[in-house]
Amino acid sequence: MKILIVNGPNLNILGKRDNKIYGQKTLEEINSLLRRQAEVLHVEVLFFQSNSEGDIVDFLQEKALSANGIIINPGALTHYGLSLRDALADTGLPVIEVHLSNIYARENWRANSVIAPVASGQISGLGWRAYAAALQYLIAELKEEE
Repeated sequence: MKILIVNGPNLNILGKRDNKIYGQKTLEEINSLLRRQAEVLHVEVLFFQSNSEGDIVDFLQEKALSANGIIINPGALTHYGLSLRDALADTGLPVIEVHLSNIYARENWRANSVIAPVASGQISGLGWRAYAAALQYLIAELKEEE
């Protein structure tokens, strides 16, 4: 089983961003924790981060054929990334949308997600643990489908 873990704009500078909102862990630290969790769960994870929507779309189009599910933190693309939304839908894979902060407790415009309608679920406001929860949930769901 292979899960794609995708991160959008500005997530490459986690640890330098506002720690009260995004936490203190870097993206590499989060990826390392997820890599260890995936080993315990006997699944493969493939990580990708880009500040460019087109690069994320290209990655999904290339890698989705060999994957079973997607965990994505689209960053600001959450609110306007329509080509990303379409690429996620086109994969036909289950998608879990994650956000470090509670997007519904911040500015009003952040509460609108164009990704949510094509996602199986969304986890928001749990910090880095949102990724861990998404991985655990997605694997359990995929195993139930088998």
